[in-house]
Amino acid sequence: MEANTGSFAERMLNWYQQHGRKDLPWQQDRTPYRVWLSEIMLQQTQVATVIPYYLKFTERFPTLLDLANAEDDEVMHLWTGLGYYARARNLLKAARVVRDEHGGRFPTEIDQVMALPGIGRSTAGAILSLSLDQPHPILDGNVKRVLARHGAIEGWPGSKAVETQLWVLTRALTPDKGVQPYNQAMMDLGASHCSRTKPNCPACPVNADCRAFALGRQSDFPGKKPKKEKPVKACFLLLLRHGGEIYLEKRPGAGIWGGLWCPPQYNGKDELDGALMPLKAAQAPQMLLPFRHTFSHYHLEIQPVLVELAQRPGQVAEHPGQWFAPGADNRIGLAAPTERLLAELEGNTHTAPA
Repeated sequence: MEANTGSFAERMLNWYQQHGRKDLPWQQDRTPYRVWLSEIMLQQTQVATVIPYYLKFTERFPTLLDLANAEDDEVMHLWTGLGYYARARNLLKAARVVRDEHGGRFPTEIDQVMALPGIGRSTAGAILSLSLDQPHPILDGNVKRVLARHGAIEGWPGSKAVETQLWVLTRALTPDKGVQPYNQAMMDLGASHCSRTKPNCPACPVNADCRAFALGRQSDFPGKKPKKEKPVKACFLLLLRHGGEIYLEKRPGAGIWGGLWCPPQYNGKDELDGALMPLKAAQAPQMLLPFRHTFSHYHLEIQPVLVELAQRPGQVAEHPGQWFAPGADNRIGLAAPTERLLAELEGNTHTAPA
């Protein structure tokens, strides 16, 4: 069969046999647990970044029950640097639901999988199709791009109307048999030839009936997200140091940096001054170089403040806290700004006048 003959699914399957990825860690010993873990890690994150995290995770938690019985801090520690920490919190919640409500066996009915924390329709379909070859369509970012171009579907895929059209299309094109290699092929094509910029259309197995390619409008699909200026917020992070150790508090489970260890945060100068008043400082507070940390919905301008203490206070902030040595193997989950600041404190930190 020539590359551009046969049904859409047949062409994708033929292409996958020659060009698809077959040696990724989660493609070996494909189980729902291993595929689920990979799918969650791959949300908003590139494959090359995920692989070392995945290998460490599966080495430490080879089974779902190992993960379900783990300490929160150890899981967050292994996730540190991967970002989007709600994914890790939902992983733990879901693992414990499976342990407590499904006898420790990952469910194989799609409705039950979708009911688990952090798993939506496409992720559930990916888990069951890639691990068990169940006939479920998927619609992750790569697949959305392939289908939006192939069908020349106008509009931003994040809008409900456009997403609905894409679900109709992915259901129509997904075959009843060979779904595991087909879904993998769709993801691989989106990650390679049908990339966001400079797509390699001449090498695409489904270019013969791709409407965007025929119209020469590949760059118009998928439609761009409507631009919205991100607001900018500001805060102080208070770095209290005594005896070479830094005080960190564990953030509540909800909100930014949920469940991670961070320096106490204050949203205004008055709040910061109020926190500094009862402390016995060995010298004047030092303003470290400020920096910006960007979340999905806003920018946060962070001003770190370093205070060398003459003695440790009994209580520092409202959340539970402990003293940690920078550079030590503390095995706790750290927010990215905290990890950055602790690394700076190990070296030569530049300061600005207070």
